[in-house]
Amino acid sequence: MATDPVRSGELLLPSGDALVCAEAFGSAQDPTVLLIGGAASSMDYWEDGFCARLAAAGRHVVRYDLRDTGRSTAYPAGAPGYTRTDLVADALAVLDGLGARTAHLVGISMGADLAQCIALGHPERVVSLTLESATPGGPDRPGLPPMEPRLKAVFADQGPGPDWTDRAAAIEAMVEGERVFAGSVFDAERSRATSARVYDRTTDMAAMQTNHWILEEDGSPDPDPANITVPTLVLHGTEDPLFPLPHGQALAGAIPGARLVPLPGVGHQYPPEPLWDPVLAEITAHTAR
Repeated sequence: MATDPVRSGELLLPSGDALVCAEAFGSAQDPTVLLIGGAASSMDYWEDGFCARLAAAGRHVVRYDLRDTGRSTAYPAGAPGYTRTDLVADALAVLDGLGARTAHLVGISMGADLAQCIALGHPERVVSLTLESATPGGPDRPGLPPMEPRLKAVFADQGPGPDWTDRAAAIEAMVEGERVFAGSVFDAERSRATSARVYDRTTDMAAMQTNHWILEEDGSPDPDPANITVPTLVLHGTEDPLFPLPHGQALAGAIPGARLVPLPGVGHQYPPEPLWDPVLAEITAHTAR
């Protein structure tokens, strides 16, 4: 009978003036897979079952809370004391703290941007990339479709948000926020359970929901996918309302040798449980090097 992989428990690892909360699944002797989350999302969105199954396939799986999420260092809402360069450094600090010299990087949305920055700035640390729900940076790439109107309305809404100190209201706001980005494969009750875990682990919900969206430019260039040299897998939902599927196609086309795998019914969201089998099969095969 298969046994559950060993888990490290939560670890607080230093990165500059911050502490980054991370957790590892599986044996450190196996190839390391670093999961990098999207904006305003803690490591809880890389669900326990997803991480455990990837570890059971012979991977040392590491997930972590970005700054201002979960139990990592939080800053006042509206005043993030860091930049994208610091977030890149945090990912490397997590690897260093766990003794992993190299890793396969799996990033979603903003996490995919960070993964590309790491691959370009620190290629000696990266074995492969898996990029989900991403769009190509670098030189202007005209002709890609805009976000769907329903998201334009969300981003244009300047009304007051929920009271993030009210647990019930905050959880419902997170569920509805996830729903608007999701495709037809969306489980509201599963989202509600995840949102409850997120709320209970997060130091400052208002900071989590605000600060990643207002990071100041720090002069670091957007990653140019044409310069990526590591093997790359691109996963992209067929119903992504923020970056419609042609964005994923363009990203895969811009990275030498990259391969695109469309995810049916998936929006701009973490891999939903009904698609874990194909997603985990793709990541396991891609990281077998």
